[in-house]
Order: sequence, then C-alpha cells, then structure tokens
Amino acid sequence: MEKLNDFYEAVSDTNNYVRNLKTSGKKVLGYLCSYTPEEIIFAAGIHPVRLFGTAGNITLADAHLQSYACSLARGVLESALSGELDYLDGMVFPHTCDTIQRLSDIWRLNTKFGFFADVVLPVKLNTESAKEYMEDILQKFRSDLEEGMGVTITDRALEESIEKYNRIRGCLKTIYELHSTEPDILTGSDLHAIVKGSMIMDRDYLLERLPETIEMLKERKPSTGTGRKRIIMVGSICDHPDVYTIIEKSGGVVVWDDLCTGSRYFEGLTGTDGNPVKAIANRYIERQICPAKHMSNTARGDSLIEMVKKNNVQGVIFLLLKFCDPHDFDYPYLKEFLDRENIPSMLLEIEDQLPSEGQLLTRFETFIHML
Repeated sequence: MEKLNDFYEAVSDTNNYVRNLKTSGKKVLGYLCSYTPEEIIFAAGIHPVRLFGTAGNITLADAHLQSYACSLARGVLESALSGELDYLDGMVFPHTCDTIQRLSDIWRLNTKFGFFADVVLPVKLNTESAKEYMEDILQKFRSDLEEGMGVTITDRALEESIEKYNRIRGCLKTIYELHSTEPDILTGSDLHAIVKGSMIMDRDYLLERLPETIEMLKERKPSTGTGRKRIIMVGSICDHPDVYTIIEKSGGVVVWDDLCTGSRYFEGLTGTDGNPVKAIANRYIERQICPAKHMSNTARGDSLIEMVKKNNVQGVIFLLLKFCDPHDFDYPYLKEFLDRENIPSMLLEIEDQLPSEGQLLTRFETFIHML
C-alpha cells in the first residue's frame, strides 16, 4: 500500500534508516525486549530502536554463543560484531530469559559501544515487593542513563514522553481493532510493517503518521466477506511478513496476536498522575505478561482465551522461535487451555529463515481446512 511506504522503508533497511536519523544529532540506543523502558530513553532525548537480528549468515557470533541459542540473540550479536550496528551509542538489556542475560555479558565484553545497561526487572509480578523493586530498578536505569549519556531526565520530560507513548500505543491498538473488525482493509504484511516500523521510526514523526493511517483505514470500504478463517498468532517475535501472506493464501487471516512484536508491545497505557517512574513500573506490572514473567498460574491461558473469544477467532497458530525456552515451556500449558475450550491450534517452529513457501502453504492449508 503506497501510503505505508515510510513504514516499509524503515522496516526493509533499518540500519540505513537509523543512520540517516542520527545525522540530525540524535543519539541511539538499541534494545531487544518490550520490557525496555522506552519512555525513559525518549525523555533523555535519545532514540530507542528495537533490533531484530540479521537475515545474513551467522559466523562471528558462533564463536561466542552456543548453537542452541536462539537466532535472535545470535543474529543481533552477529550484526554488532560485523559493524552493521555502528550507529548505536549503546545497548539496553532487560533480563527476560537466560539467553539474553548471557548475551548481555558477551556484548559488554566484546563490543565497544559507549553505553551499556542491564535492567534486571522482577520475574514474579504479583506481590507488593515486586512493585517496589520494579520502581527501584527503573529509577536506577534513569540515573545510569543520565550519568552514562551525560543528560538530565526531568519529571516533566518523562511526563511528556509518557503522553506521547500512550498516544502511540493507543493508535496501534486502534489499528489492530479496525483490522480485527474488517480484516480486508489491511494485509497482514501491512500490519506487520506498521507495528515493526513503530519500534524503529522517529517517534515524533510516527505520531503524525499513525493517526493519518487510522483515518485512511476508516475510509476504506468494508468488504462483502471472503469467508477466510480468523486466526490468532502466538509467540515471541515475528520478523517474517511472508507468514501473514502465506496464511492469507491458505484461506486464513491473522486478526490479532500475542507477540512481543505485536499486541504485547502496545497493550496497556501508562498512568499520567503522580510519579512518572512509578507509573511506568505499574504498567509493566499490569500489562499483558509474557512467558518470562509470572502473575498467576492461569494468567497467560486466561488472557489467550479472552483474546480468542473477543476477536471471534477460529484457530490459533503458535509461531515459536527455535530454542526460545520461555515460549517452549509456555506452549503445552497454553495448548491445554485451548483444548479445554475446543479451540484448534497448530505449532510452527522457525529460525531466522522460514521453511519453503510450498511447505508452509501445505501446512497452513491443512490446518485452516480443518477449522
């Protein structure tokens, strides 16, 4: 879609996009996880950019990481060691899994970026002490960022940053809701470009483009119905827009997701009253959790069933990154919830490269035919 060209440009050549952005004088911090406190980074006048690894061969990283480390960790380290990420001024590592925690140590010892921060957030989120600890860790990150990058982060700057991020998240949720109501107004690859682009693009420019995109979608005429089966995709990251296209060729359509590069990125708004750091901490406590966090024994399963029912979904596709332990352990538990509700599901393991289109088409067609 031509009106989405700027999203596609940011997504298709992220390194070049961010290098051009840096010519305006902005500093850039990379990150890997939706638990990265972007509001604090943005309030410091620094551009946060999510890293997605590399589509090229992985050779340099294999000297530092085991072969059973996920392709995201290996790909990002490869990009750093090869010089592809030379535009970064630093990196932020929230510890959400063992692989990222080890990658953090390897990164610190083998790269020469100016700033480095570990953000060790609590795993168990359903206690009062977790809330206090979350706030303390975020406050420490604020102080580390000020000292390490030579900036001052005022409460006023944080409040303005929170307001902007709330608008971004609200726009992304609206786009998802419009697409769920009328899937034909936007292809899956278009939706992927919008969400991924929102993690890369200049946030002030993004705040101009997202409302324009919403108005464009509202003006599109509803279809008469294609009879495609409504799907939810579940997993960690999806950096493969072709998956959406192949699902659509198979007679399905992804109307919602539970991905950290999807709904988990924008779900939940940050409070605007009181201490801004405490408000950011509260959002991380209250938002839809990922498998690396614990809220209750049924939180993840209950949330998925609610998504299925709310979006009138007929099947669930688990898109799991190979060697992603949190999601691998999460899968049998979530499948039990789906089976109990007689909701069909299928599992697809992927790495940095997808299986052949013919193989995927056959698998998706078979699953969707069963719905």
